[in-house]
Amino acid sequence: MDGPTAGERIYAIGDIHGRIDLLEVVLERISADLAARPHDRPRIVFLGDYVDRGHGSREVLDCLLRLEEGPVATTFLLGNHDSYLLAYLEDPEWSPRGLHWFHRGLGGAATLAAYGIHDVSDHAPSASHEAFLRVFPAAHRAFLHRTSLMQRIGGYLFVHAGIRPGVPIEAQEPEDLLWIREPFLSSRADHGVKVVHGHTIVPFVEHHRNRIAVDTGAVMTGLLSCVVLEGTDVALLTGSGPRPLREGAGLGFDRMVRAGRATLGRLVPRAMAGLRFRRI
Repeated sequence: MDGPTAGERIYAIGDIHGRIDLLEVVLERISADLAARPHDRPRIVFLGDYVDRGHGSREVLDCLLRLEEGPVATTFLLGNHDSYLLAYLEDPEWSPRGLHWFHRGLGGAATLAAYGIHDVSDHAPSASHEAFLRVFPAAHRAFLHRTSLMQRIGGYLFVHAGIRPGVPIEAQEPEDLLWIREPFLSSRADHGVKVVHGHTIVPFVEHHRNRIAVDTGAVMTGLLSCVVLEGTDVALLTGSGPRPLREGAGLGFDRMVRAGRATLGRLVPRAMAGLRFRRI
């Protein structure tokens, strides 16, 4: 093994959610970086959630299929939203977490709209099923079935959501790999690998000692992030090239938010205690 990235230069891209416009920008940045700094073994790792919420899910999958056949090695991970699409194809009523894929919080309706199926409802999800089966390309379905739940490269583990601390990598459950937040996010444990993941939105890419969080909420923020890993170097890919992303990067804002909430929690009760309310 040649260093933490096994001799590869890895570009890891966060949750796309149908934002083909942002994906094209990131891919242009990768091409520009490779032109400026050629590498014999580049690889692009996609952390999942290609569909839902944004309006370009179909175009995103078309783009990924082209990349799969391109000159740069690719790794495609399955995201929880991608798993919802596959589940809907098999069972349109499937709703294991209390919300159907068409619920506005999950964004499945936007995915069907990208294939020309409109006015879907989580109250009658089967009504759109046959129409979607007719228009959903077999190549897209096969692509999603080819995706992986996780990929280890050198000292890094790439996964959509995270892992369950204390469980061996080979014994991780698919449910956790696709969905976990806690106790993974608050864990300070050494997992034996540094986990690179999406799924949980952060305001800035976060570089923790044991993980790197890459999902910056593309649909809501207009920011699709990509980290560059090469040997021991970690960088954020920007419009002007890679910018070093040292351990602790992105965490100051998070600490500031937590501190602000704690301060408000102390001050608001005191302020309320001093108020006198008049009956009306």
